[in-house]
Amino acid sequence: MLLHPPLPVLLLCVLGMSASKSQTCEDALKSCSVIACGRDGRDGPKGEKGDPGQGLRGLQGPPGKLGPPGNVGAPGSSGPKGQKGDRGDSKAIEAKVATLEAELRNLKSELEHTKKLHAFSMGKRSGKKLFVTNHEKMPFSKVKALCTELRGTVAIPRNAEENNAIREVAKGVAFLGITDEVTEGQFMYVTGGKLTYSNWKKNEPNDHGSGEDCVIIVDGGVWNDISCQSSFLAVCEFPA
Repeated sequence: MLLHPPLPVLLLCVLGMSASKSQTCEDALKSCSVIACGRDGRDGPKGEKGDPGQGLRGLQGPPGKLGPPGNVGAPGSSGPKGQKGDRGDSKAIEAKVATLEAELRNLKSELEHTKKLHAFSMGKRSGKKLFVTNHEKMPFSKVKALCTELRGTVAIPRNAEENNAIREVAKGVAFLGITDEVTEGQFMYVTGGKLTYSNWKKNEPNDHGSGEDCVIIVDGGVWNDISCQSSFLAVCEFPA
């Protein structure tokens, strides 16, 4: 196989040819005992692309820009129904409900106790009754409405002790829960029933002017019949 001679050898060949025309380049090249000389040829055609090498590949480049979002797809079909879960712990729930009910009862009891203490601080207790006043004067119809709204009744003395308690609470002229509005001259309790106790003032009741159907307690604790349209203190009674 002929190898391309190096540049210095080619120069010697050219010089030799200039010295003797009859000597060919090949003769000059043959005289070069140091290195074999070859012909100068043109570059051949480009070869086909070879297979990828077995070496390490370079790093992956950065990702490209995010494209526009696509259209929303149709919803998929429903999955299969799951198995029925375990039954809840009803005992724990029942215990919580029972605890809440007990707390509610305690709160109601405390509220009732507080209400009684508040009323007691303003009123007068006699036996199983508690008499209370707001020290306001009003006609008998409004007294009845007020006491009913407070879940009580107009004060009714059924004995001397209760009569005295009402007098002490009122500290003035107050209506009693007694009238003869249904039957003239027959005084009855507003809660129903005939009188079992009375403490009329002398010469009373006299139905003065034919319009005195209500009863008031005055100084000394005695009673007098009076018009129901007049305004006097409201005294209500509650169970104690």
